[in-house]
Amino acid sequence: MARLIFATLGAIFFMCWAKIGTATVYNVGDTSGWDTGVDYSSWATGKTFSVGDSLVFTYGPGAHTVNEVSANDYQSCSTSNYLSTDSSGSTTITLKTAGTHYFACGVPGHCIGGMKLAVAVGGTPSSSGSSATPSTPSTTTGYHYSGAASKTQIPAAVAGLLIIMGRLL
Repeated sequence: MARLIFATLGAIFFMCWAKIGTATVYNVGDTSGWDTGVDYSSWATGKTFSVGDSLVFTYGPGAHTVNEVSANDYQSCSTSNYLSTDSSGSTTITLKTAGTHYFACGVPGHCIGGMKLAVAVGGTPSSSGSSATPSTPSTTTGYHYSGAASKTQIPAAVAGLLIIMGRLL
């Protein structure tokens, strides 16, 4: 009976780990955040974005905006026809669809000065369905973690918990 309980708990923890381990949280601009003077094209280079990942834009409230825009508006830095916008100071965008997503600051002169980001998002993971709606920003507060830490710490914690439970049973 104890082995059955242990196996069941192990399967549950593994499924939770697999679901959590598939999404990555990216802090846009890393320590520089969402601000002028940052090369966001270089920041995005080498990163693999997937459906379910999140982009966290950190900036001074009211100092900038995060506008999701079309490809044409991104190229011309026209931010008035945005798909979504936020100016709270901490914006989290969950990438819900595959394809390229475009973001720009709506403060006059900022987009033209380089404050814009294009991310190419890979196909949908098997555990998530696709959506026809654009990514919707949500404001968040508190600590934002990097995806690399979450992918290594969670499996280690689950493995440790399973070992402890195995010894108790």
